[in-house]
Amino acid sequence: MIKIAKIAYRNLLRYSRRTMLTSMLVIIGIVAVLLFIAIAGSFKQFMVGQITDSMLGHLQVHRKGYVASIDNSPLNLNLKAKQVVKLKEILNGNDKVTSFSTRLKFGGMLSNFTETSNIRLNGINPAMEFQTVPLLSQRVTGKNDAVTAPSLNQGEIWVPETLAKGLKLKIGTQVVLIATNQNGSVNGLPLVVSGMIGSMTGPGGRDGYLNIKDAYQLLRIKGEEVNEVAIRLKSLDVIKPVFTDLKQQLSGEKNKNGKPVFEIHTWEKLSPFSNIAKIIDLLTLFVKVILIAIVLVSIMNVMLMAVYERIREIGTIAAIGTSPRKIWTLFLMEGFFLGFFGAVVGSFISLGIIQFLNWKGLAMSFGRQNTLILTPTIAISEVLITALIVIGISALASLGPAVKASRLEPVDALRHF
Repeated sequence: MIKIAKIAYRNLLRYSRRTMLTSMLVIIGIVAVLLFIAIAGSFKQFMVGQITDSMLGHLQVHRKGYVASIDNSPLNLNLKAKQVVKLKEILNGNDKVTSFSTRLKFGGMLSNFTETSNIRLNGINPAMEFQTVPLLSQRVTGKNDAVTAPSLNQGEIWVPETLAKGLKLKIGTQVVLIATNQNGSVNGLPLVVSGMIGSMTGPGGRDGYLNIKDAYQLLRIKGEEVNEVAIRLKSLDVIKPVFTDLKQQLSGEKNKNGKPVFEIHTWEKLSPFSNIAKIIDLLTLFVKVILIAIVLVSIMNVMLMAVYERIREIGTIAAIGTSPRKIWTLFLMEGFFLGFFGAVVGSFISLGIIQFLNWKGLAMSFGRQNTLILTPTIAISEVLITALIVIGISALASLGPAVKASRLEPVDALRHF
């Protein structure tokens, strides 16, 4: 086997131009694929991080049926105080949960005493919310720059930027928030604008924020009632196992009719951006398929040409007693070496370019953020898998030409001109 490998290596050197052209094609292919995987994968992780860390959290728990009616912000599907206590016990007992935030969402009217507009409100516990979605503070503008972290004290409200422009609101402006509670009574609450909050993906968001104690006062709610609990986990990698674990635990909680009280969703089920993540995964798979096709076609063509050009040589070595199996192995080894060389060189070049991009930084924009720096990274396992696929496909592409060479009759091959 070692002797055959040496002969295969010498044959590749003998036809150096063809070997280099084929290797370059494989190298360019693997470099393009690994760079795409690194950049697209890093963008996907960044995008998911922005969504989960500034708005949704990794998981959310609601009362059964709430998500189906979420656009109406129903108050009749709130989690009651006892249910909230039970949920907190379950979440506090899970070591993979780093924080969670209780929210009370509802619709209302915001007035500056001359004009009125619709608004969706999020009643939050500021300390819990900033721990669960740490990038939320970056969406708040107009707050006191001397304060390192934004505050949302009782009597204050964060107004959506678009709404603030429409109503000509500024920091310190007095407004009145009007909402209808569960009993149908209309209540009002005077508040002070302490910040403008922008939508994560640009203008158009109409979600405002106020302290959850003010929400209770406005809606005349006694005790702790919420309709959403956002959960932050230690990492994105544990979302599926924690989701399964919590779903199993929460399914045991039933109401008086024996039906489940809670429902739990991952961020993917709640955000349209999950479709972008799926598209990135599909594009990555498509690019890998293209790489396989490039390697398969190029190696197969090269090996077929090698067989055709060396028919007399094949006939000679067959005539002196070389077995068809050894001839088959010889051409298979040549294809293997072509793939191996291209995969190794291409992988090192890719890692070098990725390191350079990390050092240089890749400027990009996402939503309302225009000064973001993307740092492409790729797992060594991904590099190894891609390299092994290329090497395997190279050997597979050589299989047909190798079989053709091993089946040549010595007499017919020696007559070939």
